[in-house]
Amino acid sequence: MFIGEYLHTLDPKNRISLPAKFRKDLGRAVVMTRGLDRCLFVYPKKAWEKEAEGRAVHAGGTAAARGLARLFLAGAMEAEVDAAGRVLIPDHLKSFAGLSSKAIIAGVASRVEIWDEAAWKRYTALIERDADAFAEKLGDAN
Repeated sequence: MFIGEYLHTLDPKNRISLPAKFRKDLGRAVVMTRGLDRCLFVYPKKAWEKEAEGRAVHAGGTAAARGLARLFLAGAMEAEVDAAGRVLIPDHLKSFAGLSSKAIIAGVASRVEIWDEAAWKRYTALIERDADAFAEKLGDAN
């Protein structure tokens, strides 16, 4: 399970170092794709296979299901994790997430997310502000 958030820097070749705590569970090859809220989702290959199968089942369904299947599947790229624990972020994914030189790598259970640092700060400020209301709405006031 991936948890925690880490600040890392993109190098001039669009590579980012994955947190050491995530590397073993991610493995030597990952799948990176467009995520929700303008971040990137990064999956270990086995977890990606389950995610992709689930999306593919709905790819012929409603317009919303087709759209999400296209968002996740068409933009996906397999990436090798090099010996230094870095992964290359393709230009189209870097552009989608609006990544600049500093990025947050966040563990979110079965996946890792990569966010532009400023976007992450804005997003978390809003979530922190509304967390009690979200918990109430979901019936999870623990």
